[in-house]
Amino acid sequence: MPAFAPRSDTEGEAAAPGATPTWRACPEVPRELVRRSAPGMRYECARIKVPRDWAGGSGATAGPGAGETFEIALLRVRSDKQRNRIGSLLVNPGGPGGSGVDTAVYLSFGEQFGGLPDTILDRFDIVGFDPRGVARSSPVECIPDADLDASFGYDPDPRSQESFDGFVALSKRIGQGCGDKYGNQLPLYSTEQAARDMDAIRAAVGDDKLTYLGYSYGTLLGATYAQLFPQRVRALVLDGAVDPRQGLIAGSESQAKGFERAFGNLHRWCAANAARCPLAPDARAAVTSAIDKARVSPVRAADGREATAGWVFYAVISSLYTESGWQELARAINRLEEGNPDDVFRLADAYADRDDNGHYTNLFDANMAVNCADEEERPSLDRIRQLQSQWRQQYPLFGPALAVGLVSCTEWPGGSDPFPTGRADGAPPILVVGTTGDPATPYEQTPALAEMLGVGRVLTWEGEGHTAYPQTACITQAVDAYLIDLTVPVEGKRCPAR
Repeated sequence: MPAFAPRSDTEGEAAAPGATPTWRACPEVPRELVRRSAPGMRYECARIKVPRDWAGGSGATAGPGAGETFEIALLRVRSDKQRNRIGSLLVNPGGPGGSGVDTAVYLSFGEQFGGLPDTILDRFDIVGFDPRGVARSSPVECIPDADLDASFGYDPDPRSQESFDGFVALSKRIGQGCGDKYGNQLPLYSTEQAARDMDAIRAAVGDDKLTYLGYSYGTLLGATYAQLFPQRVRALVLDGAVDPRQGLIAGSESQAKGFERAFGNLHRWCAANAARCPLAPDARAAVTSAIDKARVSPVRAADGREATAGWVFYAVISSLYTESGWQELARAINRLEEGNPDDVFRLADAYADRDDNGHYTNLFDANMAVNCADEEERPSLDRIRQLQSQWRQQYPLFGPALAVGLVSCTEWPGGSDPFPTGRADGAPPILVVGTTGDPATPYEQTPALAEMLGVGRVLTWEGEGHTAYPQTACITQAVDAYLIDLTVPVEGKRCPAR
């Protein structure tokens, strides 16, 4: 994920809750992100204030944040060719912790650059928002760069009790630092609170009903909105679905399965394309060997940074989000074997949102704050240790790390504010898009989310990587017809990989 832009678009006065925001031209945002604006596109920024706690309360019943506000940053993209405007398309890239402001900029460059089709850009304002706690929206900032370096670089499968205890101590230090800074306000960064902010955004942009495109965790935001405000939904596209009914443990195991399956696909591709994959014929053995070697003798970069087992592991994770990343990983592991870790760090840093100077955005500060606020289930350290051993047998490359990752919320302070997990009765059909080779939100979650909502319609892409729209003409045509004309794909529609 690219680095967030400097927060110049937070200048000026934020509109009070319920008030109409003042939009101002902000071409500096795309310039800071990608050095230019998209041709024929105008960029405007605004901020609105929202209650910190939508539950309210006063006096003795008041909760943390009662009467206080957060500021939410918005960016609106409008095409000079816009005709027959339908309204605004609100977008969220997931995470949690991803910037919707940045996403709106990237999507504005059109389909040939991986953005939205002209058919969408010509009919909608594209509105990106940074959810509460993220980037420009009252950001959560409480994890030092050094602790993030230590966390990402840590052994992904700490087998000895001493090594496991070291990771627990690091997680405790991170949690304590965030608890000391934010205290009992940490639960206010929950998904349900952010979904209620989305309705304030809908009102602020002047739409009677919400049209929304959410990726990955953004599908959870959209699903929560649909349950809270079913009558205010016009059209929701939920791409890379999260099943809200999974608890913390089930969700982590689902990802372990998804990444193992995606890596198996990479392994088979590599064996069949040896000329393009220097890890052939056995990519799994090559990657496992690279991680094992990094545990005892990490390769040192020219600047002294060591490619420990954790950094190699996160390079693997990063590469599985797109099919194009497979060849990048093969090259990175091959160069690591030759003594050059630069490509490993490039892949891992892209995942971690770490720049060349070793500075992180607040992506993972917000990620932990949201994930842990959402969860009532906090497994014990003994239970996590059991899962680590169990998942090592079932999902050898990814299972142990996903089990050990549960420690973060176990050691996170503050209470919880779980999101709803029910039907969206009264909402129109909601399009739920899934990719059969998706590692991060495995395909099984797509029909599960559609079934939970009761009004979900599944659209399947038989492809690789994380999320589908607008990857192929088949997916693009189906989603565009839904967003523009509210035409729902036929039941069971599947799109081929290419």
